[in-house]
Amino acid sequence: MALPPPDPQFVLRGTSAEVHTLHFYCGGQEPDYPILFSGSSNGLIHVWNLKTRRVDTILDGHGGKSVYWVEAINGRDRLLSQGSNQQICLWDLAEGRNTVTDSVFTENVGFCKSSLLKVAQGHWLMAMPGKDLDEVQVLELPSKTSVCTLKPEADAKPGMPMCLKLWQPDFGSCPFLLAGYEDGSVILWNLSGGKILSRLGCHQEPVMSLDFDSEKKKGVSGSSEEVLTVWSLDEQQNLKVQKTHKLVNAGIADVAIRQDKKILATAGWDHRIRIFGWKKLKPLAILNYHTATVHCVSFSDHSRPSERLLAAGSKDHRISIWSIYNQTSGALHCSLETRKPD
Repeated sequence: MALPPPDPQFVLRGTSAEVHTLHFYCGGQEPDYPILFSGSSNGLIHVWNLKTRRVDTILDGHGGKSVYWVEAINGRDRLLSQGSNQQICLWDLAEGRNTVTDSVFTENVGFCKSSLLKVAQGHWLMAMPGKDLDEVQVLELPSKTSVCTLKPEADAKPGMPMCLKLWQPDFGSCPFLLAGYEDGSVILWNLSGGKILSRLGCHQEPVMSLDFDSEKKKGVSGSSEEVLTVWSLDEQQNLKVQKTHKLVNAGIADVAIRQDKKILATAGWDHRIRIFGWKKLKPLAILNYHTATVHCVSFSDHSRPSERLLAAGSKDHRISIWSIYNQTSGALHCSLETRKPD
């Protein structure tokens, strides 16, 4: 008999604001421990110790403006954060410090999260919304040198970029950028030439979030509609819709493919977290805990599958932490047959 959907393993409280972004860091050896970074609408970043389930540090560098992207860079002691004050901050967290050592002014008033890609030891590319509303700027870090500016042709009119994903087929090869736009399209950019390789109309509404599996050349996107869209990239670099899944309730705020490419999670406006099998987009579970919009989902990258976690951040000021695989067989605890109804 299938087991019912589980409750969260635990819940983190204390942000006193809507949680807009989450990022796990699980690297390092003892006495290091997994930590979770969260960014909130009050401009604060909380660094959560997942061993004690308490806040280790609170970072305040965005002037009270919403923080909607955080990502560790070069270990747990360097953090990038992006806020609606149009600043991307680089933090030094080593030896108890909480100092902003550098920053980038985005010149963009939207809420498009940046994307980071490691291209060499000590070097990264960062894609971020550009000065013009339809523009994406790509910088090299740590130098902050401009690599390219990606701007659609005047007659394309996709609107503002809403979400970004840098990727490369193999380490050291030419990087690409996938961008979801206001008009519902996803565009594949070649960074070396700054040219559009393919454009696909995925949604009738703005693309709120996307993720991409570079191994399978397959991605997923969500919008304010009740449709989740899976699309693929063929050998000629053309984007094609592969599958769509109709949801009962509209609004996907975030999507995330787990690092092992087994499952996918979505954050819903209907307060729910949905789990799908990534191979066939098979619905596996609906996790029902939050009392308001779920803004973000993030998977941990624990090396052992039994320790992998899913975190979800919500408008209700809480972060739910889920362990949806059991300790032995790796089978999902929850199934559609016994899930709570939509």
